[in-house]
Amino acid sequence: MGDREAPESLRLVQELVNTLDIESGTDGLASPADLARFADHHGLARYRLGPADLAELREVREALRAACTAHTGTAVPPEAAASLERLLSAAPLALRLDSRGAAVLRPAPGLTGLPALTAQLAARIATAAGEGTWQRLKACEAHDCRWVYYDRSPAGRSRWCSMAVCGSRAKMRTYRARRGQGPPGGS
Repeated sequence: MGDREAPESLRLVQELVNTLDIESGTDGLASPADLARFADHHGLARYRLGPADLAELREVREALRAACTAHTGTAVPPEAAASLERLLSAAPLALRLDSRGAAVLRPAPGLTGLPALTAQLAARIATAAGEGTWQRLKACEAHDCRWVYYDRSPAGRSRWCSMAVCGSRAKMRTYRARRGQGPPGGS
């Protein structure tokens, strides 16, 4: 699904949200060992994330999934918005200038644990929002999927992570409903 991979500024957000595969029930953040693997894979070891951060990291993940779902035209549920606001307010950012004099947002110096990671996510989202790419990071409309993908369609109105799978299933359900044939087995 390389054509659905987010640009670098949003890749960490996408990969964090996709640590939970709703369809299979596989959770890549189910244990402290999973968290350590995620941190190592993404070069986040310097943040010293630990077992105490795991529950809130999963909360961040699901609140971000809700935000990505909102990019398809729904509202962010109030509880997800409140979670993001609470967690992001504990994640201060610092504005720095790079070697070319460009402004760059970074986690404030000295942050560790979940606030450091949340600040990193916030900086990436702010960068992507400035680039006009944040709204294209979407969660699949299929209720049994919700996989986060990057919408590269010209109009930016893609609804499913995969037209061949989730889109096809949705269209078949709509077709059956119009023809008066409920899906087999009620699903």
